[in-house]
Amino acid sequence: MSAATTQTSERQPVLYLSHGAPPLADDTTWTGELAAWSSDLPRPSSVLIVSAHWELAPIAVSATSGDVPLLYDFWGFPQRYYEVTYDAPGAPELAQSVAGLLSGAGESLHQDPSRGLDHGAYVPLKEMFPQADIPVLQLSMPTLDPQRLFALGERLAPLRDEGVLIVGSGFTTHNLAWFNPSAPSDAAPPTPSAEFDHWAAEAVGRGDVDAVLDFLAKAPAAREAHPRTEHWAPLYVALGAASASGGVDAASVIDGFWYGLSKRSWQFA
Repeated sequence: MSAATTQTSERQPVLYLSHGAPPLADDTTWTGELAAWSSDLPRPSSVLIVSAHWELAPIAVSATSGDVPLLYDFWGFPQRYYEVTYDAPGAPELAQSVAGLLSGAGESLHQDPSRGLDHGAYVPLKEMFPQADIPVLQLSMPTLDPQRLFALGERLAPLRDEGVLIVGSGFTTHNLAWFNPSAPSDAAPPTPSAEFDHWAAEAVGRGDVDAVLDFLAKAPAAREAHPRTEHWAPLYVALGAASASGGVDAASVIDGFWYGLSKRSWQFA
C-alpha cells in the first residue's frame, strides 16, 4: 500500500508544481512522474491549491461543495478536454481554517460558491490523486507582489500540521512563444528556458528565498521566461508556507521540459 493511500497526521510537505495544459494527460512520462510523486506523499486530509489561473482580490476561496463543475479556462483544444471530470469533495472545514488564519492578520476571506477548480488545479491533481477522494479547496492570488504572497504562505503554514497539503501550481518557465507542439514534447528547449531553469534549480535548491522573490533582477532571461509573473507567483506562497518553520529544505522532484517549457517541480519539507 502506498503512502498516499493511508491518511496520516504527520506534517504535510509543501509543493510547487508545473501544471501543464490539458494535454498533459496524454504525456505518459509526465503523468507517470506525477503519479510516482504522489505515491511517496503521506495522504493529506485535504488539499489547498493556489493556481496561476486565479487572480482575485480580496482573497477568495472556490466552492466548498463537491458538485460545482470544473472551470475549463482554456480555448481551442479538442472537445475531449472539455469532458474531463474531477469530482473531488469540497472542503468547507478547510475554508473555515483559512478564514481564521487570515482574520488573525486582519484580512477577510471571501467565497465564490460558483467557482470550480481551474485547469491549474485539476489537471495535476487528476494525475496525482486520480480517485478524487481528497477534499480540495482553491485559493485566489490577491496580488502578484512577491512579499505579500510570501507572507500569505507564512500565514497558511499552520495548516500543514492539520494534514493539509499546500500546493502552488504554476510553471517554472512560461513563455507561450516557446511552446512548440510540432516538435517532440521532450525536444531541447530554447536556450533562455534552459538558462532560467538552471538558475531556478540552484536558487531554490540552496533555499535562496531573497533571490527567488527578486527573480526579475537576479535570474537570467527572467522576463523571457515569464513575460508576466503569474506562473512563478504560486512559488512565493509555497516558499512562505515552507519557510515558516525556519529555512527552506527543497527537493527537485520533477525536471525536464515540455514543448520548450520547464516542468521543474519542488517538494519542500
